[in-house]
Amino acid sequence: MMSLFDTPSPPVTGLTGSPLDRADHIRRDPSAAIAVRSRPDARWLVLDDLKPLLTADPKPELFWAHRSDIPHNAPSVFLGLTPDGAPRFAAAAPAADLIADYGGRLLDARAAAMLLENGRAAILAQARSLLAWHARHGHCSHCGAPTQIAKAGYARTCHACHAEHFPRTDPVVIMLAVHKDHALVGRQPGFPPRLFSALAGFLEPGENIEEAVARELHEEAGIITTDVRYLASQPWPFPSSLMIACFAKAKAAELTLDFDELEEARWVTRAEVLAALGGSGDWLAPPPMAIAHTLLKAWAEAS
Repeated sequence: MMSLFDTPSPPVTGLTGSPLDRADHIRRDPSAAIAVRSRPDARWLVLDDLKPLLTADPKPELFWAHRSDIPHNAPSVFLGLTPDGAPRFAAAAPAADLIADYGGRLLDARAAAMLLENGRAAILAQARSLLAWHARHGHCSHCGAPTQIAKAGYARTCHACHAEHFPRTDPVVIMLAVHKDHALVGRQPGFPPRLFSALAGFLEPGENIEEAVARELHEEAGIITTDVRYLASQPWPFPSSLMIACFAKAKAAELTLDFDELEEARWVTRAEVLAALGGSGDWLAPPPMAIAHTLLKAWAEAS
């Protein structure tokens, strides 16, 4: 009898594989959270307007600042411990003085993630998601009073009504509809020229993954699908989503597009996908960091 764990492991996706131990025991202990901030090996990743500070070329890396480099009132979150136990944090703080003193440059987080190795990009994804959430949740959704950072950055508390608020991750399905030997790709109006990708949409309340995949494909492309299969997942910190990648079988190839969502869609062959992934096609595939790239590659290379 086949075990549940005999099936192939999901492919590795971008923005995953962080080497940090998130150390929940420290986050739950206020005195421990304060103590690790004072350790001489503690370092801070600086995000200025949610743009990370990277070291200079030729091989950019995350820039880790000392505590003395961070303004005392800058919003700061605990990211975790390195494999050798050193504390790592992220702070929303100006970077101009650091650049003047040490060099480096600010970069859009998406562009930065594409330059970093996967584990480093995962640290950036964690930092950006947390700091973006704190920037948007300065007031209590229950009573409107100001909230304060708690649990080393993994909660906010309201002293007026005693409510606790926690960072949220929004689930998003991203799916490749398959019909015979073709897969469906589309492009949104705001995409860069020639870029096509898998279709995607947010899960709605009271809906499971399979239902969301079927609904989104029907709403955006007018197709009926069955046999939804999960492939892999990926955090997407723009601002804070979890991308859930799936395949689905389409009953027919006829399309009826929602032009508010898609300006174009097409059925493509494996050869066309491989050409796009290799940069020689007549359309562009998403970059390797994106789970849409993983979806297309997994389908195109399947026997």
